[in-house]
Amino acid sequence: MISAVAESYGIHPQTLRLYEREGLLSPSRTEGNTRLYSDDDLKQLETILNLTRDLGVNLAGVEIILNMRGKMERMQTEIGEFVEYVQREMAKQEEGWRERVSNALVKLPPRHLVKKEPSAGPEPPAGGGPGRGGGAPRQ
Repeated sequence: MISAVAESYGIHPQTLRLYEREGLLSPSRTEGNTRLYSDDDLKQLETILNLTRDLGVNLAGVEIILNMRGKMERMQTEIGEFVEYVQREMAKQEEGWRERVSNALVKLPPRHLVKKEPSAGPEPPAGGGPGRGGGAPRQ
């Protein structure tokens, strides 16, 4: 009810009616046309009173601030949804990447490797070379 809200916030009921006329508050109404203020309406009223009483903002300024605030909240929601979308897509890509890597690598059984010791010098060519009895036989 308008009188209860006005009294609890220390304002005149006409002030609440003015805020409603200016589009700053939109309380719901009963069938008997009595205003019903929700928790969101009361938070909005507290914001309006803070801006007007404490910061000296006029009603035109309050309207601009509230509109900007609403746009910022919608943008934050959109950004949050976008971040969630990007995270889901990145998770899908990561799953696909892991699957491709696991399928691309071939697992081989372990081999027993023997380290070859270095030799003392270069190995002689096969056949002993010319003049040493090697090479093709003479006919």
